Amino acid sequence: SRDAPPRLAYTVHPGTGPYLALVHGFLSSQAQWTDNLAALASVCRPVTIDLYGHGDSPAPADRSLYTAGAYVGALQHIHAELGGEPWLVCGYSLGAGLTIRYTQSCPDHVIGHVFTNSQSGFADDALIAQWREQAEESAARIISGGRRAIERIPVHPRYARRLPAEVSRRLREDANRLSPTGVANTLLATNLTASTRDIAGSNPRPALLCFGRHEKRFHASRDWAEAHMANLTVVSLDAGHAVNMEDAAGFNNAVVQFVAALLDP
Repeated sequence: SRDAPPRLAYTVHPGTGPYLALVHGFLSSQAQWTDNLAALASVCRPVTIDLYGHGDSPAPADRSLYTAGAYVGALQHIHAELGGEPWLVCGYSLGAGLTIRYTQSCPDHVIGHVFTNSQSGFADDALIAQWREQAEESAARIISGGRRAIERIPVHPRYARRLPAEVSRRLREDANRLSPTGVANTLLATNLTASTRDIAGSNPRPALLCFGRHEKRFHASRDWAEAHMANLTVVSLDAGHAVNMEDAAGFNNAVVQFVAALLDP
């Protein structure tokens, strides 16, 4: 329809069972799931999705398309294209704020959801205010500096030291295609609207937090989620922020068990 937002790029991978939407984080891409797809295929059909300005997705100039609420609509669109049967969702880092919000908005479409360490997804008002102060300046620097400015962002894949070689190579390759417009709009709109602190408590569907225990700055958010979020299971994994990449075996095992239990009649 004329009102449909620009389509997010996505890839449907082989597997058995319901679809599982996999949503990556800031400056990442579908490539981050490389070491997870084969294992996950035993219980679901993985669908890897690129955020706007990342990977194969377009980078619209309209900043409103990058808000967490707009991403709910974009995920609904993919869900409808895949036939509309209930599916599973999984969000990594920034993506976690989007999939948690999607689950709140569309509980009837979600069998269960998985997420990883996410500062943005659980940011409190003070942290959001701090980011808001810096966002305009950071975005302007990215628009004027282009790829070089993006490469100076501390979470750029080029600085990741604990990733498997092939995953790292693919992420760095995709990072060369990051859109300055898309990255700037992500900082200005997605990051600042991704927090789910105001809604996560009433989480309506079974959820699994795959917690990378070596990321110290996320411990307080993990504690908050454990104390406040309904229907939540937490599994601690031998990883830092890049949970599904640094401990792929642990992540795969936890997700396969979680999904298998949800699907067991």
